[in-house]
Amino acid sequence: MSDPEDEDEGEGSTAERKMRFLFQLRSRGVTDPRVLEAMERIDRGLFVRGQFADRAYEDTPLPIPCGQTISQPSVVGLMTQALSPGLRDTVLEIGTGSGYQAAVLSRLCRRVYTVDRHRRLVQEAEAIFRQLDLPNITAQIADGSRGLPDQAPFDRILVTAAAEDPPGPLLAQLKIGGIMVVPVGQSDAVQTLIRVTRTDAGFEYDELRQVRFVPLVEGLGQT
Repeated sequence: MSDPEDEDEGEGSTAERKMRFLFQLRSRGVTDPRVLEAMERIDRGLFVRGQFADRAYEDTPLPIPCGQTISQPSVVGLMTQALSPGLRDTVLEIGTGSGYQAAVLSRLCRRVYTVDRHRRLVQEAEAIFRQLDLPNITAQIADGSRGLPDQAPFDRILVTAAAEDPPGPLLAQLKIGGIMVVPVGQSDAVQTLIRVTRTDAGFEYDELRQVRFVPLVEGLGQT
């Protein structure tokens, strides 16, 4: 029997890779059925182009334009699981990147606002959102460190870039009872994924796992 890895690209080969993709997610701790279903429905292959397209279903981060990355699928799953978005929730994502994380979130909540400092990334992600018919995603070019005060407060906030501390403007835009998931730490060192829950009394912090993300940069990009 031939190894599926050696088969030519085709429907059978792609189906096999997607099946392994979901198995990898489960084996690395993504167990929420809603999250798994959303990640099954959103094809990561649409968000990985060029020389890395054949690695779209591997559990690894991959380069995308503007010096950014598309996150490791298991990390996307674990962050989404930690965020625990509800069907009526409005979610803010900081760092659109390829658009993959926002697309997954769109299957789990009422509305997703996603921002990125790079115009090219926002435009390319918007094209995929239209292709997938995901009208509940609003993508904007903006300084993610400042959030979207005009649309606040949010039920959930997901940050896909590392800050030295949870950014104050984003904490202020979180509803009482809301959750923010954010990688925290120096950009040149291993960071910790933090879940922040806003309560009537303040903020509660839970450390989830070690991660590595690009840094959260203030201002707008040049592209």
